[in-house]
Amino acid sequence: MKEKIALGFGDNIDYEIVWNSAVFEDLIAHYDIHDAELDTDKPIQSERDFVITILAFLKLGSGGERFIYAPEIIEPFSQRFERKITLGGTSVRAAIAMRKFGYTSALHLVTINDHVRRLIPHDSPYVCSNEQDSSYPHLIVQFGKGTVVKAGDIDLRTSRANRLIYHSDVDNITMKMNEDFADLITEAEVFLISGMNAMHDEAVVKDRLGTILRIMEGLPPDARVYYEDGGFYDPGFSHIIIDALARKLTVYSLNEDEMQSYLKRKVDLLDAAQLQDALRDLAGIIPAPGLVIHTQHWALAYGERASRFARALKAGVTMATTRYCYGDDFSVEDYNKVEDLPPVKEAAQLADALNRLPGDLIHCVPVVQVECAHAVTIGLGDAFVGGFLPALLD
Repeated sequence: MKEKIALGFGDNIDYEIVWNSAVFEDLIAHYDIHDAELDTDKPIQSERDFVITILAFLKLGSGGERFIYAPEIIEPFSQRFERKITLGGTSVRAAIAMRKFGYTSALHLVTINDHVRRLIPHDSPYVCSNEQDSSYPHLIVQFGKGTVVKAGDIDLRTSRANRLIYHSDVDNITMKMNEDFADLITEAEVFLISGMNAMHDEAVVKDRLGTILRIMEGLPPDARVYYEDGGFYDPGFSHIIIDALARKLTVYSLNEDEMQSYLKRKVDLLDAAQLQDALRDLAGIIPAPGLVIHTQHWALAYGERASRFARALKAGVTMATTRYCYGDDFSVEDYNKVEDLPPVKEAAQLADALNRLPGDLIHCVPVVQVECAHAVTIGLGDAFVGGFLPALLD
């Protein structure tokens, strides 16, 4: 029997570094970095540029993903910190999370090496588009709420926890496809499309979309197709993907940063009226049958019969929050504890206001109240997907 859940397309190795303010303060002094230089969009061609962009994100309190033009700096920079090697990519992180609950899945990989072989679920069948072992590590920088960095004229204290992703990943930039994946998905009830955001060339994007559409011909006619957005190297590419895929999807999913990027405005995530306006505008940009937005406060579905996703939203929020508290090594018991916690008051009030609206066009699930001394901020969207997808099977 083939898998009921199929997950594509990219994967990678992550170097997750442990935040150390003293290291950054030393680097500020060493490179004579000043507050006026901080810029999240500075091209990264040296370690100095690297530090400048990290501090700029820290100042904003926001997360992001950036390409590194000098990949040779990742290894020595990461060695300045305590670090952990993990798997990255929505598909493989979701597969790992689901496996804890007994769900297996078929995977399409673009990178294969000993770390990947060791860390993916051993009973997950996969194809890889790369015939040779390769490794292009992503550097993951996580910082907590209240993190302080003070050196020279730089004086930062973060308003919230978040994460940054830096890479120069040839495998995910080229995103080669192995069409043998079609043979693994003929019984799939749920199909994930993710990892499309790293590509640099429009022609490559269009070619890979054509391949995905051919692969999807192998799906059963009633399969649910879930697309997870990401921070695109070239924001214009997202609209090429929307044009090709949106109407073929069951769910188009994105986080609050991605939503606000499409809307080109900030949205108060706890203001029901602003959110209704934002969702109407977003639906005009992304004409998918169902939109799912997952944020630090809540997750919601927007579209016809939105409440049909209620259980999936709850499972996604619980999985992401469990990872936030316990990291990669969370257990089913940890998940059950988080599931039973009361929601954040403001988020619950918002969800109640939205869910009372007529027409079943919006269904919102609040995040629960947790206090974590060492919160994990990487892979929360991936964990959300890992909670959401199995609920689509029923």
